[in-house]
Amino acid sequence: MADFDLKDIKRRMEGALSVLKQEFSSLRTGRANASILDPLSVDAYGTPMPLNQLATINVPEPRMIVVQVWDKGQVQAVDKAIRESDLGLNPVVEGQVLRLPIPELNEERRQEIAKVAHKYAEQARVAVRNVRRDGMDQLKKAEKASEIGQDEQHTHAAEVQELTDSIIKEIDEALSAKEAEIMQV
Repeated sequence: MADFDLKDIKRRMEGALSVLKQEFSSLRTGRANASILDPLSVDAYGTPMPLNQLATINVPEPRMIVVQVWDKGQVQAVDKAIRESDLGLNPVVEGQVLRLPIPELNEERRQEIAKVAHKYAEQARVAVRNVRRDGMDQLKKAEKASEIGQDEQHTHAAEVQELTDSIIKEIDEALSAKEAEIMQV
């Protein structure tokens, strides 16, 4: 049976989980965290570039992020990218330094961020289910082609379902932890 590879299915499902964790780290929780700027891309030198390739990002205090832009000519582009992102941050420009005060989250904003976290989690669940469907399709094709028997197909199908359930459980646990972090005042 050349098509079916449980390790590949597991790798793809865990990939969806790691993408989710990366997306969660970009959600703002009321505390300064340099990783909220990771997904930001800046139009610099005629091409979109990650912010961390144009500047140094520091967190000197719990409610402040400082972005030190290396090239003076890119300060406006970095400022524009941060303002136009949906992070709700308003940079204060001081020469080549941008100070990003992290505002206290009100209850309404916390609810909005929690909804975004739920959306990310649902996207991850859908990705995992798609991988499961691919695996099940491979098993059915292998059975139809008489590469494996019905018993072996059922055994592998159960393994795929068990793996899916465990990854979905991890997604749900990550969501609950992130939601608790967001709602914490």
